[in-house]
Amino acid sequence: MPAIKVFNMRGEAIGEVTLSEAVFGIKPNIAAIHAVVKNHLANKRQGTQSALTRAEVSGGGAKPYRQKGTGRARQGSTRVPHYTHGGIAFAPKPRSYRYTLNKKLRKLALLSALSQKAADDAIIVVGGIDMDEIKTKRFKEFLDAVGVEGKALVVTVDVNKNVILSARNIPGVKTTFAKLLSTYDIMNAGTFVVDEAALEVIEEVYAQ
Repeated sequence: MPAIKVFNMRGEAIGEVTLSEAVFGIKPNIAAIHAVVKNHLANKRQGTQSALTRAEVSGGGAKPYRQKGTGRARQGSTRVPHYTHGGIAFAPKPRSYRYTLNKKLRKLALLSALSQKAADDAIIVVGGIDMDEIKTKRFKEFLDAVGVEGKALVVTVDVNKNVILSARNIPGVKTTFAKLLSTYDIMNAGTFVVDEAALEVIEEVYAQ
């Protein structure tokens, strides 16, 4: 793969790095990405929706009028679904939408997402993403300096409290670390901003 520039946090080019073909150079499998993103969204659903069926609403114990002779349709209850204040037909009930996908598919989707970002030239490598204090303004200046526009996923080597707290109030910006990448987060972000050391970890972990 062609080499891409490495920037410092001031947006200055300080070197180059060649991305791993095994991680960033595969042909993206769109079906795998779709399956994993759909699974991610399904697993996030709370599943707390609920409505009452005709058996659960109050009232309706007596037959509203006699069976024959009124000229009206026969009715046994005023709590049937087509009546006002009646129950809901096939009412939704609390349930879990969670399901699992096999590990091979999840890995393929992740590599496909990373390769798609590389193909779209949407990867920015930074030689050391760190903050000596929690400062949202300074972190925004860093993102502007390296050319981030809109949504971005910022990846550090490990959990970095100052980076996380500095970035959390910037709309569309999410942080994570090298060993906790998500296909959904990668695809949801416009730009993949990665620490150079984190890039080495990603290539080491996911190229196997």
